[in-house]
Amino acid sequence: MMTMLATITSPSSTLKSTTTGYLKLHHKFSVSVSQFVRGRRRIHQTLLCTRDPISSSSRVFAAASNTSNLVEEFDPEIPVERALTPPSSWYTDYQFHRCELDRVFYGGWQVVGYSDQIKANRDFFTGRLGEVEFVVCRDDEGKIRAFHNVCSHHASILASGSGRKSCFFCPYHGWTYSLNGSLVKATRMTGIENFALNEMGLKPLRVAVWGPFVLLKVTQDKSKKEEDIESDGSVVASEWLGSSVGRLSEGGVDSTFSFICRREYTIDCNWKVFCDNYLDGGYHVPYAHKGLMSGLDLETYSTTLFERVSIQECGGGGSKAGEEEDGFDRLGSQALYAFVYPNFMINRYGPWMDTNLVIPLGPRKCKVVFDYFLDPSLKDDEAFIRRSLEESKRVQMEDVVLCENVQRGLESPAYDKGRYALVEKPMHHFHCLLHQNLKI
Repeated sequence: MMTMLATITSPSSTLKSTTTGYLKLHHKFSVSVSQFVRGRRRIHQTLLCTRDPISSSSRVFAAASNTSNLVEEFDPEIPVERALTPPSSWYTDYQFHRCELDRVFYGGWQVVGYSDQIKANRDFFTGRLGEVEFVVCRDDEGKIRAFHNVCSHHASILASGSGRKSCFFCPYHGWTYSLNGSLVKATRMTGIENFALNEMGLKPLRVAVWGPFVLLKVTQDKSKKEEDIESDGSVVASEWLGSSVGRLSEGGVDSTFSFICRREYTIDCNWKVFCDNYLDGGYHVPYAHKGLMSGLDLETYSTTLFERVSIQECGGGGSKAGEEEDGFDRLGSQALYAFVYPNFMINRYGPWMDTNLVIPLGPRKCKVVFDYFLDPSLKDDEAFIRRSLEESKRVQMEDVVLCENVQRGLESPAYDKGRYALVEKPMHHFHCLLHQNLKI
């Protein structure tokens, strides 16, 4: 028995001794790893805090070079029948996203709202495009103006939301601006040298109206005088829409509508994923939108490409399918879907027009703003409006699922580039325009 006990206790003592040694060794290893990690963090922080202009310039050049390489991975000269789609990095890379903001969004006209938002003097609305905070208003003389929504004192945001104001009052230090952008009051600045009110006004943005749409241009045209901020709508339409203006007018896009409501969706996908989905020539409709498909005659689907616009058209299902047993027909006899580069969609069907504005929130997130307009003769038909909006929401939620699934696939190492179907010429056109803007 004593021998057995000795045999039993001996391994226990050995295990205890071995465990103690292991714990001591593990502790020393953990301390070493912890010290190593802290050391790396200190080195990293030191590098971040070092303002070496040469290395900073090198990093900028390297980022630009990398973006340029990504851009050239897509060849716009190859026809759609043989072309590969852009690489997945176009939809995931942060530096590429930054490049898009500068070269795609800030250089051209962008729809930011609708004219009813600034119908009366002193009406205003605000928004954000990339990193540009803006405010649009109608001043006391009825002129439409737009400014960077940033106080000239210490950069506070001035206004938020929409409504009516007689002036822009900074909530931070009380500086006050008139609706024409001039600084009229700067608190507690007595005794400050070389300070002039007329030099500290709000920074203007070019603004124009075409049909129901309010447009901004972030990059200023140096040939324009600063006070000539509101641009001629017809001239802007020609620049913005090119030769598609006539076709869109024929489709009733610039007609008089009653604004009904706004809906916003934040989607976990790159902004281009949503655009690609819109531009696939109805390819996904039979598989993802069976309810919508019943109201469309996809055999009549056609696409027309313009300079910066693509128009997809499709006949309605008519009495066969588009009109339900109770007579409800949201789509009518003809549907027109216009994509205006880079991020605006106009959907004209039946008595409705709705618009989709896709706002990038980062390389993997976007916000889509839906504005709904209706023929004035139906603006009081609450049942028709409610049912139409319910059907529209169902389609949008189906698209949200599609787009978020595509973004997840783009993040996968299994995917790099894909192919186009012939019906996806509008998507290929979109990618070619992007390449044109992004190439250095």
